[in-house]
Amino acid sequence: MSTPQLILKQRAELLAVLCGGGSAEPLDCVLDLLLAWEVLVWEDYLSIQVAEKALNYKVRQLLDVVYDKGEDACSCLLAAMNQVLPEEQKAGLCFGEECAVVGKNRPDTATLTLLADRPVLVRKLRDNIDGALNVLLTTDCFTIKDCDVVQLPVYTPSQQVRRLLDQVRFKGETAAKTLLQFLEQTETTRPNPEDKENHPSANCMLYQKKLRSSVAAQSHTLSTYGGTGHFSLDDIYTDGLLEVMDGSGETTTLGLEDVVGPVGTLNDDADTFLVSGEAGSGKSTLLQRLHLLWAREALLTNIFLLFPFSCRKLNAEHRELSLKELLFLHCCWPDRGQDEGTLMKGVMKVVTSRPQAVGPSLKRYLRKEVLLKGFSPGGIDCFVKKHHSDPAMARRVIESLQANSVLLSLCHIPVFCWIVTKCHQELLGSQDGIPQTITDVYLLVLQHFFQRKSYQPQGVLGKAWLEEHLDTVLKLGQLALESLEASCYVFSGYELQRIGLTEQDVSMGFLIYCNDLSVTDCKRYEFLHITLQCFFAAFYLVLNRNSDRSAIYRLFQPKNKQLSGLSQRCLGHCIDSSVEGVKSHVTETPNLQITAQFVSGLLSQRHHNLLQECCPTAVRERKAKQVVKSLSKGMQRHFKSIPRPVEGEKKSMHAMPSFVWLIKCIYEMQDSSIAQDTMAKLDVEHLKLTYCNIGPVECTALAYVLKYLRNPVGLQLDNNSVGDVGVEQLLPCLHICHSLYLRNNNISDEGIRKLLEKGMKCERFQKIALFNNNLTDACTQHFAWLLKSKQNFLSLRLGNNNITSQGAEQLAEGLSSNQSLQFLGLWGNKIGDRGAEALADALRNSTTLIWLSLVDNGVGSAGASALAKLISQSKTLEELWLNKNCISREGVECLIEALKMNSSVKEVWLRGNNLSPEEEEELSKQESRLTF
Repeated sequence: MSTPQLILKQRAELLAVLCGGGSAEPLDCVLDLLLAWEVLVWEDYLSIQVAEKALNYKVRQLLDVVYDKGEDACSCLLAAMNQVLPEEQKAGLCFGEECAVVGKNRPDTATLTLLADRPVLVRKLRDNIDGALNVLLTTDCFTIKDCDVVQLPVYTPSQQVRRLLDQVRFKGETAAKTLLQFLEQTETTRPNPEDKENHPSANCMLYQKKLRSSVAAQSHTLSTYGGTGHFSLDDIYTDGLLEVMDGSGETTTLGLEDVVGPVGTLNDDADTFLVSGEAGSGKSTLLQRLHLLWAREALLTNIFLLFPFSCRKLNAEHRELSLKELLFLHCCWPDRGQDEGTLMKGVMKVVTSRPQAVGPSLKRYLRKEVLLKGFSPGGIDCFVKKHHSDPAMARRVIESLQANSVLLSLCHIPVFCWIVTKCHQELLGSQDGIPQTITDVYLLVLQHFFQRKSYQPQGVLGKAWLEEHLDTVLKLGQLALESLEASCYVFSGYELQRIGLTEQDVSMGFLIYCNDLSVTDCKRYEFLHITLQCFFAAFYLVLNRNSDRSAIYRLFQPKNKQLSGLSQRCLGHCIDSSVEGVKSHVTETPNLQITAQFVSGLLSQRHHNLLQECCPTAVRERKAKQVVKSLSKGMQRHFKSIPRPVEGEKKSMHAMPSFVWLIKCIYEMQDSSIAQDTMAKLDVEHLKLTYCNIGPVECTALAYVLKYLRNPVGLQLDNNSVGDVGVEQLLPCLHICHSLYLRNNNISDEGIRKLLEKGMKCERFQKIALFNNNLTDACTQHFAWLLKSKQNFLSLRLGNNNITSQGAEQLAEGLSSNQSLQFLGLWGNKIGDRGAEALADALRNSTTLIWLSLVDNGVGSAGASALAKLISQSKTLEELWLNKNCISREGVECLIEALKMNSSVKEVWLRGNNLSPEEEEELSKQESRLTF
């Protein structure tokens, strides 16, 4: 295939990669090369780089200009893109045969040299732009106004260099010579990188060795139970699911080595990598693993020095520190040569956060955001096996998890998986049934820790075990609550003494020593995990008889008085308070929300017997009523925000993450009457919960509440982390769903099998969308059964999965027996001609099909010919999408002949097939319903 045909066929893909992430840098780099290779002249460049035009316009203009120049120019464009684009963006693209750029004679003028050497000059000037502008200004080649135009803050450093080169070229030969002479002088005076960068001083090398040793010592174990127990990180670490999202919303799975790699970069000029995940998802342990691997020189080998910090510990730092003191005090001091710890360009920062803690205004300053989604089902099994050296015991724990999907859904969050694994004896021998809620799981932790210290025979606790340890619980609860209110997570020995906590209380294991790399005389403590601190705070709110009567109400209305707490958090003083648009507040909302969940759970009827001797019934009942009232008011605020539907559209509610939190609180109370009352007030036809960090735990809570809806609803959960276990947790509410949207949720064939087994029995279930999951041909037999058994099913969308012609043939078996389906989407699979033929034959007699999409499926003219027969016979088909396939003129002519016999078809889309522009123009004149 000729290079112009390659550009034409891949036009949409080339446009996408050059516009990816909204950065103009890829396009600029390609233009630099094409100018240097004399593929483009200056007039071409100006026609492409029109200032007021959008990036996608400029890329289209480039493709048009180069296409018109013919074969050689197209070859050079593909070669330039092959050179500029990162490997992950080149996947699936064809660049033709390797293009040898013919060497040109050296230009005889300085202005032409600026074009011929433009790619090299951009790299050289990027770190020398201030010096270049100063020289041009002092030699009267530039005015101050010229300098200001170049240094506009909207430009990246590379864009500033290109504006500089363009301005110098405009000024003429004298300015061009001045700039080139400046660069020559810079090259001759620049220190040899072999002497400086690649060979740090002996003192620096000694410090690196000491720092690696210190970081390794700090990172190689996980300590628990007040420092009395240790796990080797190598023995216990289990990879979580890591994903990164590009500018278009598509997600890519990452490995640990990719956290600070190029994949998923959104802003090349930023230096901060954010790892976000819910509480307990394993963020801190992931960073500890990175620290350890760096110390062993097994990962991050391009990083010379690595300084680990804990924001909790920095929050407890009240002194003013220089940068040198900050680095060395919290890590380790060099033995000599302390002044060589210079902060240089190229420094990177990796930070962790909850998903909702960093708003859009701050995300602009991130290089990329990595999402930590917890354990996969295989990760849970691996984690349990690592915790139990006895294979038989590990097998028993895994079997108990698989037998209870609610418990299994909890274990996708690593901290819950650790709890369940650690408390296996209580779990397997429990007389109170399997834990159903997060509160149940943490009560299991409490029981486990107290049982370890029990003086009774064989460590057995009596039924009044909580009452026996109430004093310890209340003291820990007071410490937890007061500290949460101040966003404090590290405590001195003095603070423990003030509350009355003794060494015996500390030895229970809920508090652990802070491990600092630096030497300090003061012992500091923290809770084993932030969620455990929230749990004890909730206990104090529930059991403290003297607590403020409005405390519960304040807990459920955190946004009235405590929004983000930026100014009180780690390094918050570095951030302008106007960035987030809020005032200075103290308590961090996510931790209050976790505490509120625990309060809801502790005040549920299921724990009445446990708490009855610890707190008067009247007090607990009053607090329970306060929780119910707070939840009701919170839900009402959401319901009142539902906009009136536009005429012709369904009444829809786009829920926020706080809505999911309230649902989880209702689930923790395990009171069906509360769920029923709440859903009785919700009157919508479509419930949208996209990008809400919904995993299996949230699915359990949603199903518990939504099953009480009075009218059928469309449930949209696109772009979350539902997975197979989450799908299973949604089944109790499937009967009330007429539509289910689960795009981009890491669902496999097994999850679909369970979903459709239930779906066949649900009369109202009529639509499903599963774009971008992990589905293969194995799932199509289940959809075939669904289509055969449900003659009211309307829409099936399975785009961007891994379905081949074999899967299409299995699907066709169900389609041939179905007389209700209206929409069928298989965009981005691999069904080919054979699959297209099977589907066309199965749908030929359909009396309901309106819309069919087989975009990007490797369909050729044979498949198009089969689809033409479908067109000629269908009485209902209105749209057929066949973009990005391999259809030639012969196949299109078959479609045109079929369209002559069918006036009901409105559009046939054929962009990106094997047709020349001339063929497209000619064929579109023959049939106006074809869209190229």
